[in-house]
Amino acid sequence: MKYLILAYGNQQDYDHLGGKDGAAPPATPAELKTIEEFLAGYTGALAASGELVETQGLTAPVLARRLDLRDGVPVVTDGPFGETEEVIAGYWMVDCASFDRATDIAAGLLKAPGRLSEAGVVVRPVMGAENEL
Repeated sequence: MKYLILAYGNQQDYDHLGGKDGAAPPATPAELKTIEEFLAGYTGALAASGELVETQGLTAPVLARRLDLRDGVPVVTDGPFGETEEVIAGYWMVDCASFDRATDIAAGLLKAPGRLSEAGVVVRPVMGAENEL
């Protein structure tokens, strides 16, 4: 059964990692390398186990667009979205034996260096296999 593991962050996290002016304090090259190595190892282990379907990181919220329908007309708003505290920073689609196994896989992300563990992760079963839960 497939599960989507969602990692969260916010604009400040992206600013920190990108060393943007005003980020307090900006991430050091050593911190970035540690995070990259952790994520490469985490993802590589999932790929090696055959449980990884796909993974992607997402760009900063400042690059996002939101669409709303107002009076029947689509209205596009460019980011950032000040009222939004957290956004999806990336995802891993896994295909594994059980919800408990997917939860164990997601828990591995909480060992990540940096702020990922503070934001938490969410595991959601993909629709169509509810009877397997």
